[in-house]
Amino acid sequence: MLHDRIRGKINRRGLLKRAAGAAGFGSMLKLVERDARAQNPQPGGFNRNSAPSQLKITDMRACTVASNYDYPIIRIDTNQGVYGLGEVRDAGKKGLALVLKPHLVGKNPLDIEPILDRIRKFSSHRRLGGGYSAVDMALHDIAGKVYGVPAWRLVGSKYRDKIRIYCDTDQSQDPKVFAERLLKRKQKGFTFFKMDLGTRLVAHIPGAVNDRAAATEKGLKLLCDYIGAVRDAIGYDVPLAADHFGRISINDCIRYSRAFEPYQLAWAEDILQDFVNGAASRDWKGYKSISEATVTPQAMGEDIFGLEDGFKPFIDNRAIDIVHPDPLTSGGIRETKRIADYAAIEGIPTAVHFAGSPVGCMACVHMIATIRDFVSMENHAVDIPWWDDLVTGVPKPIIQNGYIPVPETPGLGIELNDEVVKQHLREPGYFEPTPEYDKYIIDDFRIGGPYPHIDEHGNLVNTR
Repeated sequence: MLHDRIRGKINRRGLLKRAAGAAGFGSMLKLVERDARAQNPQPGGFNRNSAPSQLKITDMRACTVASNYDYPIIRIDTNQGVYGLGEVRDAGKKGLALVLKPHLVGKNPLDIEPILDRIRKFSSHRRLGGGYSAVDMALHDIAGKVYGVPAWRLVGSKYRDKIRIYCDTDQSQDPKVFAERLLKRKQKGFTFFKMDLGTRLVAHIPGAVNDRAAATEKGLKLLCDYIGAVRDAIGYDVPLAADHFGRISINDCIRYSRAFEPYQLAWAEDILQDFVNGAASRDWKGYKSISEATVTPQAMGEDIFGLEDGFKPFIDNRAIDIVHPDPLTSGGIRETKRIADYAAIEGIPTAVHFAGSPVGCMACVHMIATIRDFVSMENHAVDIPWWDDLVTGVPKPIIQNGYIPVPETPGLGIELNDEVVKQHLREPGYFEPTPEYDKYIIDDFRIGGPYPHIDEHGNLVNTR
């Protein structure tokens, strides 16, 4: 009994000491925190240390940059002055994001996943994934600025400090000119290459294309001559992919892929097209048939949104060799990382399709930094002299010897260069107010549905 009482007293004294120590430690942390705040002024003039519940989304605005493919850029504003930038898929419409505004205003932008869950039902494949994806990017930009960390830190750890880039290269009917274009890419420091290899390259030659608009054996030999010319120019020791074959059947896809085998392509991209709209097909069984019939790797996915309703069957059934999402359609930073991580479990690497502005580009760079099995990322703007100048905050040129450095600055790490952006607007108005998108606050809203919706031109339509 005495022993138990003594032990109890000792335990109580220990608890009191630990409690006192914890209190002192807490006071020390507060002192350190105050010192840190004094040494680190808040970027952008907003209060990073306020309670998260006090941070609210107040507005969403947009502008469209005219380019080889237009760049619809959005801005989400908050009540503390911090804002986030995002981008709708290239050649899409800013209305695809603006129509989501009523579901964002009043929400805490740091609640990224609950917000994305709320708007997910308004997304779909092809350009209809652009609104959701733009919001995802803007929310990560805001959160990174608020917490003082780069956007990649919000979704994972960094696997790489720089992102390997390849650039799509337009075709030429002259094989020598075509090869010279690819060689110039190599001379600029690129280490990964892709060529457009459309069947239309040989359509003018008698007997080269059949009545299905697919290359005959003669046509395939001519297409392979283009690949051969490029290989002779850049070498066989560097990766070369090909794209834009046209709308051809599964059997023709197999014929093409087998003909390409001697040239060791890094991949044939989106070789199976939807015959109705020309977008990449979502027929995983068709892709599996193609993959099993050839050693030419098959990559696809630029028009697919999401994991569960998009990429999962392709991955589960190993129907493709490389997943190839465009984060401006597939769901932005967070969802595209889910896709890449899920594919990695099955041993399938990820390449990234991209044809937008530096805003979307840097969002992709942050995401790619955190995925394990990465191949390369596309850029469609290496021949546009003012593309780099659209933003500030990152080293120039943005692409350095075929790579983009991963930013370590808060958020996406970039800001728009207002003067340059205004020189390249598609239509008048630079982040003008959008009151026309305030009133459509209905939970059963659908894109293209019977209620107020976005039509194929990106305009709001009230069908009530």
